[in-house]
Amino acid sequence: MSDINHHLCKVRTITNFLSLDADRSSWAAAIQEASDCCAQVSSALLQENYLVQSIRIVTNPFGEYLRTDHVDNAKQDLLYLSRLLQDANSGNDLRLRFAIGEARTIDEIKLLPELIKTFGDLCNVCVNIDMDDQGVLDNKTILASAKAVQHISTITPRGEGNFNFTVNFNCQPLIPYFPASYHRRELGRKLVIGLETPDLLVHELSVFNDLDENKNASHHTLHAGYYQVMHHALQQYIDDINRIVTTIKLPHGFNFSGFDSSAAPSKDCASMVEVYQQLGVEYFGAAGTVEASALLTRVFKSITSAELVGFSGLMLALTEDSGLAAGSINGDFDIRSLLTYSAVCGIGLDTVPIPGDTSIEKIAALMRDTGTMAYRLDKPLTVRVFPVPGLQAGDLTVFESDDLCNCAVLAVP
Repeated sequence: MSDINHHLCKVRTITNFLSLDADRSSWAAAIQEASDCCAQVSSALLQENYLVQSIRIVTNPFGEYLRTDHVDNAKQDLLYLSRLLQDANSGNDLRLRFAIGEARTIDEIKLLPELIKTFGDLCNVCVNIDMDDQGVLDNKTILASAKAVQHISTITPRGEGNFNFTVNFNCQPLIPYFPASYHRRELGRKLVIGLETPDLLVHELSVFNDLDENKNASHHTLHAGYYQVMHHALQQYIDDINRIVTTIKLPHGFNFSGFDSSAAPSKDCASMVEVYQQLGVEYFGAAGTVEASALLTRVFKSITSAELVGFSGLMLALTEDSGLAAGSINGDFDIRSLLTYSAVCGIGLDTVPIPGDTSIEKIAALMRDTGTMAYRLDKPLTVRVFPVPGLQAGDLTVFESDDLCNCAVLAVP
């Protein structure tokens, strides 16, 4: 295995978890302390030549500190928070993102479209859906969430506001990635690191495949080798970053809780499709995709030297991965394929464009299918779909967000 190459493994996020209360006079200090903590960790990592892409702050459920009796009051509170965040991040070149935690009531869910329309990336938010003892999901909350998705799509440009909203099933706190991230007050102040590692995986697999002894190796030998090289590479970088972070005396009572080991691809790195190709799959969606997905999931969950939190699994975010976006245009997979692959990986249906006229009932049914899998298989899954106004299945999106790749709209059967 090669020595540390900091260009292959980026720090996708330094995520800070804190709790706010209804006393607005306490917010400035809490936000500044969280920002200072992130900046201290970022500085230490940058000194060791790691690229840090963003810092993020996640709160307890927003109903515990925002005025939710009327949308205008909630907007006033978020405007005040946005100014505090801007002040706390002044002089910092890193992108600061903010999540208001989870919506826990139907009335809170009804506020989300207007809040997301107004505040965008400073209003990342999720809903957690429960399943009762009879194995039945909370369909009332699912329907309210589906209505919010549809509403967001009609009042934000090109429906892009749904980038900031997701519905969680069987997800625990301390996910560092938005918008599935949420926090609970009783957990105290926490810090979690998320990595971007597709470049690392492609590099290690490419080196392995180029070895003469692997040219005609058996399927079993290749897959055993794939697991070993990816596991050891990921372990090496996590160990190195863990060494850096654990030597820092975190300020203001924050505690380091560990890593989300997910590859977390973005537009600015290798596609997960390239990883699948290195694993011998002709293209993502071809025969062998499920097997490769299961192998990758094993790798992400194999880290033992550091605490793993969040998803720590295979993330297939359609419009955040250029290769997946291209595959959708080629017709390499459909929405049912993505749901099938979620059985052995994660994170469900993530950033998936669907026809703008998809009914609330169909969106809710997609959520119930995903939620049923999450609880049946005891794994975290989410639904983040983008109904795109005016577009039908097969049409190409025209997103303008810097975070999103344009791709084909997928049909909802």
